Amino acid sequence: MEVLTENIIIYSFIAILFVSIVYFYVRKEKKNSKIVEEKIKIAKEEGLHEPVSLHPVVDVNSCIQTGACISACPEHDILGILNGKATTINASHCVGHGACFHACPTHAITLCIGTEKRGVDIPHVDQSFETNVPGIYIAGEIGGMGLIRNAVEQGKQAVENLAKKIDKHIQADYDIIIIGAGPAGISASLTAKKHNLKAITLEQDSLGGTVFTFPRKKIVMTSPMDIPLYGKVKLRETTKMELLDLWNNVLGKNEIVIKEQSKVESIVFQDKRFVVETASKEQFTTRKVLLSIGRRGTPRKLNIPGEVSEKVAYRLLEPELISNKKIVVVGGGDSAIETALLLMDQNQVTLSYRGESFGRIKVGNNQKIKEAIAQKQIDVRFNTNLKSIEDDKVKIVDLLSGEVTDLGNDLVYIFAGGELPTQFLEKAGIKVDKKFGEAVLKHD
Repeated sequence: MEVLTENIIIYSFIAILFVSIVYFYVRKEKKNSKIVEEKIKIAKEEGLHEPVSLHPVVDVNSCIQTGACISACPEHDILGILNGKATTINASHCVGHGACFHACPTHAITLCIGTEKRGVDIPHVDQSFETNVPGIYIAGEIGGMGLIRNAVEQGKQAVENLAKKIDKHIQADYDIIIIGAGPAGISASLTAKKHNLKAITLEQDSLGGTVFTFPRKKIVMTSPMDIPLYGKVKLRETTKMELLDLWNNVLGKNEIVIKEQSKVESIVFQDKRFVVETASKEQFTTRKVLLSIGRRGTPRKLNIPGEVSEKVAYRLLEPELISNKKIVVVGGGDSAIETALLLMDQNQVTLSYRGESFGRIKVGNNQKIKEAIAQKQIDVRFNTNLKSIEDDKVKIVDLLSGEVTDLGNDLVYIFAGGELPTQFLEKAGIKVDKKFGEAVLKHD
């Protein structure tokens, strides 16, 4: 009888303990779900819930709430757990790292580009990165993969794929011409060297592509990557200059020279080979072409009087050399915000943005700009546009009232984005598709 009583007490204790654990677990989950639900509500109100580029889509039927995707994400509040399933919160802050995709143990995440309502222009490519034009391949940002690690991997894979299809009987100057020397182009150049391919890399600007246009001391977020002919590089945060130095060292050791300031104007298929012509009228023939150019293409202009002035720029390279100037920064994205923040300590900065709030910037930038506004370090003018740029001033128009104001000015930095070089691609015969939430990266 005593044994029975003792067993009843033990089992009762275990049952109570189990019920208590379940109760507190469920209570905690409900509390966390409410927090995530509130975050989603705020994100929708601030216009941050809709993605603007590559972003995760969760299959709720496969998600088992491990939280691995949330822990792996290097950004903040991109993903959260709502009612036991992962979901996106501030989707517009996602920059396509893909860390959540690789971390999910049940393969419940797919990386997509565009949404049902908003399409994104993407060149047509197959699984080997070849376009609809046989012999022309695409890798990196222009294909929807903006993360440095992903671009490096794509550049490598694209060259490995095209190397298998090179016909040495075709007379040409090169086996491959790589257009663009950003992360994908650099990786492609190294891979071409590894496979003993005769190659040349043409860059319209300078080594690094989009990375080169960053301010000198800008912190670059990246992930561990495998650089051809060098090996694995474990980076989480680095500066622009450190990253460029790394690439220069790798290229130098392998005797690879990037032909800078060589903007490609046309790619024409002729006599079983491609003829590539630059803006300076240089011509090269090649058996294969890899496009590793950025999505921004040529910076978008405001098309206003005075924009051709020498005091107008579309990128900031050395902010530490600029002081005691009256500066107007145009734009509402991360580049505009970061430029204004870098210049505000030594200059009088006005930030003009046509929108009514900053809706698509990184969390860190959002916090910093709010602090700068509160401390009156930056004069932010929402719902405004520049009307004209003159020698010592600019005319700025209020889009709500129509009122035009003169503003003393020494320098203007314009960050109105850039356009996909669609005309260039279509001229080469490459089809450009508009993706409405289609998968770019998914598990087999």
